[in-house]
Amino acid sequence: MAGLRRKQRLALIAAAGGCLIAASVLFGFAFRDGIAYFRSPAEVLEDAPGPRELFRIGGLVEDGSIRQMADGSISFHVTDGEASLEVRFEGILPDLFAEGQGAIALGRYSGDVFRATEILAKHDETYMPKEVADALKERGVFKPAAGE
Repeated sequence: MAGLRRKQRLALIAAAGGCLIAASVLFGFAFRDGIAYFRSPAEVLEDAPGPRELFRIGGLVEDGSIRQMADGSISFHVTDGEASLEVRFEGILPDLFAEGQGAIALGRYSGDVFRATEILAKHDETYMPKEVADALKERGVFKPAAGE
């Protein structure tokens, strides 16, 4: 009788462990594309990610770099003060997107171009996304607005 209970207990523990492992694997697969790390242009050029890796890149939009391409996409350069990276985007840019302003792009890096699927722009004159501000501070080119 005691041997039967022990076997049942071990079977229950093994089944619970198997369910836990299966749930962890399913959780990992579900969120693998939902996690997007932030990188500065210098970090991307130092250690280029694979073409399938989804991540965010941010910095200041370089003056004079916004161009409308023949294929309908928009090209611009994002810089962190140390390095500059070309970003291509097909779609409608946010109203507050402008040269010299902070921006974050979500997408993939292929070749020498970052292909963005989403562009985020700052929402007023004093706000800068934390990731962009941190990357610019790290490079020594962050210029805080009055009152910061």
